[in-house]
Amino acid sequence: MKHYGLCLSLLCAGLSLSAVENPAYAQADMGTQESAATQPEPGKATLIREIKIEGVQRIEPDTVRSYLVVAKGERATSAKLNESLKSLYNTGFFANATMRLAKDGVLTVTVKENPVINRLVFEGNNAISTKDLEKEVQLKVRQVYSKTKVKNDVQRILDVYRRSGRLAALVEPKIITLEQNRVDLVFEITEGERTGVRRVHFVGNTHFDEDTLRTALATKETAWWRFFSSTDFYDPDRLNYDKDLLRRFYLNQGYIDFRVLNAHAELTPDRKDFFITFTVEEGEPYKLGKIELTTSLKNVDLEALRKRITIKSGDYYSVEKVEKSIAQITSSIADLQYGFAQVQPKLNQDHEKHVIDINFVINQGPRVFVQRININGNTRTLDRVIRRQMKLTEGDPYVLSNVKKSEQAIRDLGFFDDVKVTTAEGTQPDQSVLNVEVKDKPTGEISVGAGYSSTDGALADFSIREKNLLGKGQDLRFGVQASQKTQNYDISFTEPYFLERDLAAGSDLFRVTSNDQTYSSYNEARNGIDFRLGYPLSESLRQKLTYGLTQTSITNIASTASRFIQDQAGTTLTSSVSSELLYDKRDSKLNPTEGYYIKLNDDVAGLGGDAHYLRTRLASTYYIPVHDKWVLSLGGEVGYIFGFGEDVRIEDRFFLGGDTLRGFKFAGVGPRDLTNGNNDALGGNRLARTRVELTFPLGLPEEFGIRGRVFDDAGLLDESQEHPLPTDNFRNDHAIRMGAGAGLTWQSPFGPIGVDLAQAVLKQSYDQTEIFRFSFGTHF
Repeated sequence: MKHYGLCLSLLCAGLSLSAVENPAYAQADMGTQESAATQPEPGKATLIREIKIEGVQRIEPDTVRSYLVVAKGERATSAKLNESLKSLYNTGFFANATMRLAKDGVLTVTVKENPVINRLVFEGNNAISTKDLEKEVQLKVRQVYSKTKVKNDVQRILDVYRRSGRLAALVEPKIITLEQNRVDLVFEITEGERTGVRRVHFVGNTHFDEDTLRTALATKETAWWRFFSSTDFYDPDRLNYDKDLLRRFYLNQGYIDFRVLNAHAELTPDRKDFFITFTVEEGEPYKLGKIELTTSLKNVDLEALRKRITIKSGDYYSVEKVEKSIAQITSSIADLQYGFAQVQPKLNQDHEKHVIDINFVINQGPRVFVQRININGNTRTLDRVIRRQMKLTEGDPYVLSNVKKSEQAIRDLGFFDDVKVTTAEGTQPDQSVLNVEVKDKPTGEISVGAGYSSTDGALADFSIREKNLLGKGQDLRFGVQASQKTQNYDISFTEPYFLERDLAAGSDLFRVTSNDQTYSSYNEARNGIDFRLGYPLSESLRQKLTYGLTQTSITNIASTASRFIQDQAGTTLTSSVSSELLYDKRDSKLNPTEGYYIKLNDDVAGLGGDAHYLRTRLASTYYIPVHDKWVLSLGGEVGYIFGFGEDVRIEDRFFLGGDTLRGFKFAGVGPRDLTNGNNDALGGNRLARTRVELTFPLGLPEEFGIRGRVFDDAGLLDESQEHPLPTDNFRNDHAIRMGAGAGLTWQSPFGPIGVDLAQAVLKQSYDQTEIFRFSFGTHF
């Protein structure tokens, strides 16, 4: 949109800046300061009899007088008049000001007020939204216009474009004068093309090739597949960060003497991209010699603490492993109530043999307490949502391990793009200040999905969800999912801190209909509601209680179906109470790479309704970091269900196969009725399964988001009690099934895609197997 009228370029010479080179601004900011027309004679000072204010429109005359350093009844000097003039300009309210002191003692102050901003407009911005730019600039509508603030805002806009890789961007601010001393401020933006990184080169590297070193950097070379990434555009700030990443990479390989001599960025001749060159000095790798642990603390079991050290003699030195050992020792010491203990590694380098000895020294550190917790950057999320994830409060002893746990807990909320907790000195030597820096990210979702899975066939879904409702951390969701076999409708709400306590309260309302003809010759429909309440029993142990009321209908049973399934026809009401105990020691709930969890579920039905049973499940998974980004997971689950004086209905039984036992179809193993060749799955009341899986990178660029895996699944599902179908066509063996294979997962821009190839290694002749398993989902 073009603007017409009296359009003036700021700062006379123009305020157009580029992100590559910024011209200097004029020295004066608000016009030329004029001294008093009549100055006091040297050595004399005129008595001020009256102060007149002229030219004001919005500002009261008394307000102007308050900015002066002279007052009525005082004697005026040249120095005081000049200081008063400076004071007026420093307020930012005036474009010009003059003073005249008459011989009769009347001081006349004439001012010209800065205009008020009527509208703030951005033109030419396509790559960055107006909403995002409005967050960056200081000037707002109805604020006083100031050339200094405009200059600063121009630089802020250029910084935003620089961070997005557009170093050739230009910003030209213009004003359109209006009546009543108002202006429209227009930022005319020429975005320019993104400045890419054509080549990253290294000089001085002899132990690692360039491809290996490039993987350690945040900056990537421009490539066609990085169209959803900004890491392949040049950013000077990221270049400094890359120097630290490169240094850390070498330190983790034992190169203690490594240095980055220079990091240079040079524009290509066509000025479209950059060549980046790192000049390094590697030195030689150091191996670990003696590893000792000493302390001045009493009653400390050093042998137990030595088990927390993750390095051993003969290994190459790794700063990451040393830091991990320090964190684990510190955490163990804190558990022994030594909250102020400090672990300091003392290094002794042998430069000739390239060996380094480490002594972890544990001493009682100074008593330091948390004075204050500052939370910054949360433009939407309420402070209390972040504070309740902190493992420390004001007045608590400062414990580094609790600071790290707090940072991880805030990150696990999933509300922020970035989380960083840093420590600063307090007002007293024994006090520290915790600064929590976060960056909000969008948490609302309106999504439409489409995909395909081997179990349900083609599928589509629609959902509206807000995971951080009104910035309070509440989760509200409505979803609809439909496939060839299943339709699912649900509404759920969760309040994570019910009654301002660590009580996660919520409710779900749902309807699920499924076509189970392919494996059990019937259709199923469920309508229900449940109420949930979760609370902690300790730092790692949490319990969730649920009451559910579900109506289930078994219909459309095939005439040739198993007699057991035909007996299930009709509608039943299930009233149940469930308990879940979760003991969680994983390093991350979102992407665990280390630790384990144990989960116990108990469901009791019979408080009213038609079903009466007890169902118990115990599951656990252990995560072991094998190598850099290689994670081995060992998991297992056992389950048992029995009825109180009655058979357990088919909808409440366990089924095994598909995602729970790869190499077999969903419900592909377990008790079956082969009457009339149906091969109907009847479910079982006793379940056991294990999973061993190794996930690893495939050597592709990390931004591809592709990881490989190899796995081995084993399981057993049977009927431990006497079944109502003791016929030759009923199969209920107690044999273990096993499937092994490989697969990959791609976190694509269109949604997660998973492919598995598995072979049923141990099976029975009547089992339903599958080799290829594929799933794809997308949101748009």
